[in-house]
Amino acid sequence: MKFKHILVIIILFIIFIFSTIISYSNSVFAGLENNIFRLHILANSNSEKDQALKLKVRDGLLDYMKEINNNSSKKTETIQNTKNHINEIKAKCLEILEENGSNYDVHLEIGNFYFPTKHYGNISLPAGNYDALRIIIGEGKGQNWWCSLFPPLCFIDISSGYLSDDDSKILEDNLTEEEFMIISNSAPDIKLKFKILELLNNK
Repeated sequence: MKFKHILVIIILFIIFIFSTIISYSNSVFAGLENNIFRLHILANSNSEKDQALKLKVRDGLLDYMKEINNNSSKKTETIQNTKNHINEIKAKCLEILEENGSNYDVHLEIGNFYFPTKHYGNISLPAGNYDALRIIIGEGKGQNWWCSLFPPLCFIDISSGYLSDDDSKILEDNLTEEEFMIISNSAPDIKLKFKILELLNNK
């Protein structure tokens, strides 16, 4: 009888731990999802030429995106500004492609999309569904490039992909302490927590 009681306690403890983990995952991921608006550019293919074109579009587009979102202090404002200028953004992409000898069409959509785990320098985002501006060049079958339009992290040093102190401050101002530590891997137990988020949110 005593063994059965111990077994019941162990099972209840495991259920409690598992429920806590799920609650933690849902809370943190919901926070990241609600506070991040991503830019996602898909190349036509993985050929060297198409990958170079993707980066040309990225480089030419970032200054324009920074200009139209210069006064955005909220994710909702960034999304609305992007929607208001969607035709201009597409025209800019087509102009860049034409200047580089390409006649690819470009398809743009703003929505909520599934992303696998992504790493961008010293930033990592767990797999899940995020709001994003998706730019598909041609058939969109090549490797992609992504960044965060809000918080505005698309404009960090692209060559290194690493956050400066000022960029880190932007993240800290727009995310909770826990969310910031998760995506910047800035605490001893964060790798384990990040893996938990990956496992529970991966599809």
